[in-house]
Amino acid sequence: MWAYITLGVTGIITEETSPMIGGLAAHNHHLRFSLVVLWVAAGTWGGDIVLYYLGRWRGRWVRERWPVLRGVILRALRVVRRHPWRSSLAVRWAYGLRFTLPIACGAARLPVALYLIGSAISAFLWALAFTTVGWVLGRTTRALGWHPKLHELPMMVVVLVIALAVYFIARRRHVEERTVEVLEGHEHKPVDG
Repeated sequence: MWAYITLGVTGIITEETSPMIGGLAAHNHHLRFSLVVLWVAAGTWGGDIVLYYLGRWRGRWVRERWPVLRGVILRALRVVRRHPWRSSLAVRWAYGLRFTLPIACGAARLPVALYLIGSAISAFLWALAFTTVGWVLGRTTRALGWHPKLHELPMMVVVLVIALAVYFIARRRHVEERTVEVLEGHEHKPVDG
C-alpha cells in the first residue's frame, strides 16, 4: 500500500518518473498495473487541484512572488481565457507548464467543474501512458535477455537520471515558452494572403 501512496504523492514532483517506475514494478509483479495508474492519476490530479486553487486564491501574489514565472503565467492566462477546455485538458501534457498552467487556470477563474473534469481526464490518460511506458520498458529488457527483476534498481536509477536530464535540458531551452505557443495554436501566425 505504501508503494502506491508514494507513487501518488511524488507524481506531481517527479513527473514521468513515478508512473514509469510504477509500470516497471507492475511488470515485475511487485505492484498491480491498474492500481499504479489510479494512484499516480489521483496524486497528480490532487496536486493540480491544489495549484488551481492557489491560482484562484493568490494568482497575483504568485506572479509577484516569482517574477521569473510572471511572463509565462501571463501568456498562459491569455491561452486559458481563449481556450478553457483545451487548457484544462493540457494540464498534465503541457511540458514546462505543469505548475504554471493550473495556476493560470485558477487565476483565469475557469469554472471549477470544467477544470476538474478536464484535469481528471488529463491526469488519468497521462498516468496510463507513462505507466505503460514503464511496463513496456520491463518487457523490452526481458526480450533483450536482461531480466528486469534482477536489475530493477539500476533500471530505476537510469529512468530517474534520464528524467532529470530531460528536465534540466528543457529548463535551459525554455520549453515552457514553446508549450504556450503550441497551446495558443495558429492564432498569432501570419496568414498568407
